[in-house]
Amino acid sequence: MTLPDSRSETGGAAEAPRTYEVRTFGCQMNVHDSERLSGSLEAAGYVRADGTPADIVVINTCAVRENADNKLYGTLGHLASIKREHEGMQIAVGGCLAQKDKDVILQKAPWVDVVFGTHNMGSLPVLLERSRHNGEAQLEILESLEVFPSTLPTRRESTHSGWVSISVGCNNTCTFCIVPALRGKEKDRRPGDILSEIELLVADGAIEVTLLGQNVNSYGVEFGDRLAFGKLLRAAGSIEGLERVRFTSPHPAAFTDDVIDAMAETPNVMPQLHMPLQSGSDRILKAMRRSYRSEKFLGILERVRARIPNAAITTDIIVGFPGETEDDFADTLRVVEEARFASAYTFQYSIRPGTPAATLPDQVPKSVVQERYERLTELQERISGEENAALVGTSIEVLVSSVEGRRDGSNARMSGRAEDNRLVHFDVPAGSALPRPGDVVSVVVTRSAPHFLIAAPAGDVLPVRRTRAGDAFDRAEAESCAIPSHGSALTAAGGGSGTTVNIGLPTRRPGGA
Repeated sequence: MTLPDSRSETGGAAEAPRTYEVRTFGCQMNVHDSERLSGSLEAAGYVRADGTPADIVVINTCAVRENADNKLYGTLGHLASIKREHEGMQIAVGGCLAQKDKDVILQKAPWVDVVFGTHNMGSLPVLLERSRHNGEAQLEILESLEVFPSTLPTRRESTHSGWVSISVGCNNTCTFCIVPALRGKEKDRRPGDILSEIELLVADGAIEVTLLGQNVNSYGVEFGDRLAFGKLLRAAGSIEGLERVRFTSPHPAAFTDDVIDAMAETPNVMPQLHMPLQSGSDRILKAMRRSYRSEKFLGILERVRARIPNAAITTDIIVGFPGETEDDFADTLRVVEEARFASAYTFQYSIRPGTPAATLPDQVPKSVVQERYERLTELQERISGEENAALVGTSIEVLVSSVEGRRDGSNARMSGRAEDNRLVHFDVPAGSALPRPGDVVSVVVTRSAPHFLIAAPAGDVLPVRRTRAGDAFDRAEAESCAIPSHGSALTAAGGGSGTTVNIGLPTRRPGGA
């Protein structure tokens, strides 16, 4: 049954399919979950709203920080006025905050039609139709996983890159984190299922995958193989056509040398590692229930760089955890200076109801947290700038992106990611073929900033390696608008062919439609 299509009361022709929009707040796991939500909706007959007000707005929420609540309810307040003017519009709220707040969402925003949790994403189409039929809000929160999310349909946002969940849930008990309470204990997928999904993505044109889990390197604990993650990396390395493998996020306590060896010895595992520090103070790490100390953390980084000298290492840091003193914060600054992170996601601690840290004494005043946060970000900005400046003059390969950075029509500049995941803006000289999203270009770094690199080809023409991922992009473009927007004949502005370059504006279909 196709849920969103209905017939008029007079028995006329079917109405147009209802349209949807998914808005994502939060981490990479949420981004992947949103692709599953989109896939489930499209499998049920909904179509994506491209540039028009959607009949269904789905908000996939995060619960990690306090501003997640503010962002959700601010968005819902804005949508309330839109809904009043849009007959038949429905609003659904899912994800971690929905799992936590449950009926609180309907109390604060009674115009919401559906609230669902992290364990029953596949139920969304049925809940929407039930709400529409019954004329009342539907709340369904399950306390355990209904089906593993990767069994659900998906609508990928990128033709060249895909997310693959290897586990859900977490067995750790960090005092600041609400995630274990919302996503449950760790559940691992079987290795064969993961590899099969990767192979399907590659067959569909992807050349890059990111393995996802709350603690990816604890993968295998459920079926009794503590070396399973390193084995999985090596197995992914043998998949023909897969050029780039990434993963996020590991936990320092369980990060073992066999994983470092697998990273170093598997060519398509990228020289990039996200390793959450959280604090450089051993006393605060103990209060956080992080089962490692700063010396162990720095030792991991040292061993990674010994095997992978060009590795770009990033991190997460919380400032102002309850009881943090100036000496504790000084330890964090010391570790950051020694670690030389390529970049860091820095957060001001905020109380999350339901976590042990929420009731700890000695909550740090907001003004103190802000001042420390500014000092930390200033330090990391300097380090990031220095690390990026050291790359000026080096040759890099960039996987061209379709969604990040910018494409400057006048300067023919495009963007993508280097192997170490740094954002790169690169020039396309006049007369060069325009690479498609998913193609790979070879460039030299010419300038740098703390958060990105500027690059250009070594010669007069941009070297472009056309890939299966670029071909997949062309196919997707052809299916969506009948005319590919990229091709081998297209050239940058000022090229000799005289061919018009598509810059993302609507194109008339054949026949003048």
